Amino acid sequence: MGRKFSLADLPDTIPVFPLPGALLLPRARLPLNIFEPRYLAMLEDTLKTPHRLVGMIQPCATAEGEGVRLHKVGCAGRVTALQETEDGRYLITLSGICRFRLGEVQEGFTPYLRAAVDWSSFERDLGRAEQDAGFDRPAFLDVLGRFFDSAQLSSDWDSLKEADPELLVNSLAILCPFDPEEKQALLEAPTLSERRETLVALMEFALRSSGDEGAMQ
Repeated sequence: MGRKFSLADLPDTIPVFPLPGALLLPRARLPLNIFEPRYLAMLEDTLKTPHRLVGMIQPCATAEGEGVRLHKVGCAGRVTALQETEDGRYLITLSGICRFRLGEVQEGFTPYLRAAVDWSSFERDLGRAEQDAGFDRPAFLDVLGRFFDSAQLSSDWDSLKEADPELLVNSLAILCPFDPEEKQALLEAPTLSERRETLVALMEFALRSSGDEGAMQ
């Protein structure tokens, strides 16, 4: 069992890791390859804290010449696995704990970014796994199968047929090759059912764009 957090356990300021296309969700896992010196420093500092939290957040799409801007919603994960490689990299796993709203970004104190964060809008992330009363697994897997075929992706279909709905939807949201703004829409979906609907809409849009709409079975 991983550590359980309450709202009162969560710090007011955390390191934030801006990474386009990298999505973390509560109760899901995100593997990361840490090799840049500033993020190696971030990891070393994070491991000294009692919470071991890192905030994953996506940069906004900006015009050329504009500075980096960050989206206002990210998700914090706890470092739950770590392996050091012979060439000095770290392979880590973040386990998603809670989404946050980004506050003031603190620059200059460390080689990486730290930011004030507000957890209050996402207290439900700290509870039990979400349920999705409207989840139609056969219809969902039909769209997913056509999307995977079109994108030339493979999966363990027996596992998908048995997976818990939250684990299934959140894992696919993390793994599917959507663009960063689409990943952000999945992150900001208020409920599991809305995330599943967004995921299906993105897959169907990708199928239409590829000319491979197919027919529902």
